[in-house]
Amino acid sequence: MPEFTMPRIPIGNVIDRAVDWLTVNLATFFDGVSNVLDWLISTLADILGFLPAWAMALLLGLFAWRMRSLTFGAFTTAGFLVIDGMALWEESMDTMSLVVTASTVAVLISIPLGIAATRSELVSTILRPVLDFMQTMPAFVYLIPAITFFGIGKVPGVVATVVFAMPPAVRLTELGIRQVDKEVVEAGEAFGSSPLQILTRIQIPLALPTIMAGVNQVIMLALSMVVIAGIVGAGGLGAVVIRGITRLQVGLGFEGGLAVVILAIFLDRITAAFSERSVDQAEA
Repeated sequence: MPEFTMPRIPIGNVIDRAVDWLTVNLATFFDGVSNVLDWLISTLADILGFLPAWAMALLLGLFAWRMRSLTFGAFTTAGFLVIDGMALWEESMDTMSLVVTASTVAVLISIPLGIAATRSELVSTILRPVLDFMQTMPAFVYLIPAITFFGIGKVPGVVATVVFAMPPAVRLTELGIRQVDKEVVEAGEAFGSSPLQILTRIQIPLALPTIMAGVNQVIMLALSMVVIAGIVGAGGLGAVVIRGITRLQVGLGFEGGLAVVILAIFLDRITAAFSERSVDQAEA
């Protein structure tokens, strides 16, 4: 009996041709996006690096104290001073600028998509498999088209990070708005509120805790992806970790990882504080 062999499906060839077409025909668009993102990253890095390390550590500690507690403020100050003591301050601020830039762009795209999904079942149906695809695709794969479109450096790292970090914010925005009590929405309609007023004054405020949980997830995923993006020249702590791996320098890799952990704890607790405040406002 002859053996059946499945013919090869040339999906990769189709993707290659699509990428080549985009690279040729949308070069101006990609250059514009690259220039804007590069300016945002550089500006934020300059702001974070304006003050001496000890002064910025103290300032971030005061901010953490106001947002959460004196204990967390002291931890934040001590943590950032440890980063400075490991001579990783500049790399940490570069990573912070990359994370903040990527998270901001991801949130600005994700929240409107989540809102659109609540307004249209067709949009929700289309987004669901797309988000599944984005969440399950290995993170390293996003770096390939990012390099093709934007070259080597910080911009492809940010673009790959945005794509990788978006799904939780889209899903949780849609979930939060859909979970708003329908009777509250109907009451707003009964008082003559427009759909936009219901969205901005009822649904989003009540869904804000869930939306902020999505933002928190975006920031955490962005931080993990920015480290991976060190492979393509994004710099920051990712480059430190990669250097430790390639040179088999366990101590250097550990220092880079410890700095990432400190940044992660700081960003996680700060976004959690915003979420808790949004809950209090919603209950009030």
